[in-house]
Amino acid sequence: MEEKHLQQGGAARRLYYEDSHLKEFRAAVLSCEKYKDGYRVELDRTAFFPEGGGQFGDRGWLDGVQVTDTREEDGIIWHMTAEAVPEGSEVLGRLDYAERFSRMQQHTGEHILSGLVHSLYGYDNVGFHLGQEATTLDFNGELSGEQILELERRANQAVYEDIPVQVLYPDSEELKKLDYRSKIEIEGQVRLVSVPGYDICACCAPHVQRTGEIGVIKVQSCERHRGGCRVTIVCGDRALKDYQEKQRGVTGVSVALSARPDQIGEAVLRLKEQQEKLREHLNRMQALYLEEKLGRIRPDQRNVCIFEEDLDNIAVRNFINGAVERCPGICAAFVGTDNAGYRYILGSRNVDLRVFVKELNARFRGKGGGKPEMVQGSLTGTREEIEKMIMEG
Repeated sequence: MEEKHLQQGGAARRLYYEDSHLKEFRAAVLSCEKYKDGYRVELDRTAFFPEGGGQFGDRGWLDGVQVTDTREEDGIIWHMTAEAVPEGSEVLGRLDYAERFSRMQQHTGEHILSGLVHSLYGYDNVGFHLGQEATTLDFNGELSGEQILELERRANQAVYEDIPVQVLYPDSEELKKLDYRSKIEIEGQVRLVSVPGYDICACCAPHVQRTGEIGVIKVQSCERHRGGCRVTIVCGDRALKDYQEKQRGVTGVSVALSARPDQIGEAVLRLKEQQEKLREHLNRMQALYLEEKLGRIRPDQRNVCIFEEDLDNIAVRNFINGAVERCPGICAAFVGTDNAGYRYILGSRNVDLRVFVKELNARFRGKGGGKPEMVQGSLTGTREEIEKMIMEG
């Protein structure tokens, strides 16, 4: 099974297949043509990988001209640039290698994890997206939390073993004997990327040369998706960034709660219990406060209107229910301020509030509605003007 350089048509020599760590190279410009808002350049050789296999196209520079993307069309590798590059000239190509290396870390990490899912649980990878922040893997079966932990442990064991990543080009007879992963039927020469003991998969993208270069494989989440599951991972530099961000968050919470990092879960639960007790106490105080408000309603009073800066909807609704027992007209409660606006609930047993609320909303740039006996919504206006309309209604 001889290793060779897959050319896939076109004139360009694909240097990324010869050395995935190649950062710079010299090449001749075969053509440069106007393309959309910029130009596209064809070289006789390139280390720029064109978008494919779930991996974005490389970016970098041709001399001082920025390459914003790399794509392949009809076997030709096109380097997308903002400026023209002289045809027939020789250029120095330089990759944005930090980004390329990161993508290789993510991609090889994905291969290892997908191979483990397939070998341990029999699920196929049916979707893969290498994004700017994280990588998602879709499988046609569900994975439990315990299974995810075991997969993560084994995937990182592959990293620790620093296994050489192999690229194979089997002939048709050799291919028949191999058990490899592939999402699609492939015509012509098949390129296999193998992590011995963990995965072998058809893939056209460049990968790290040894698994140790991945650094770490971290699963961020696993959720149900289209009858299977979607696993989100970060590897290498992205895993480090993710850990640093989470560490900053944990440290901030730890300081705020005066708790050690390993105790913040318990501290948050205690805080939540305290909050629930305070909420219950506040609800009792609000109920007593509104009962006192209801007690002030005069027997001869037709309409009632109250304004408060902060009351929850349940307390407001309870007040309105009590008020309509005492007043034959419109009972209204407004929560908010003149500057921020008000949310409201209106109730009545004798007035069709659907008609009244239309006039109210029209006058105070409001919105809302409901049933004849109760409406709710929000509006903007002054307390004085709103109260006047309610009391005269």
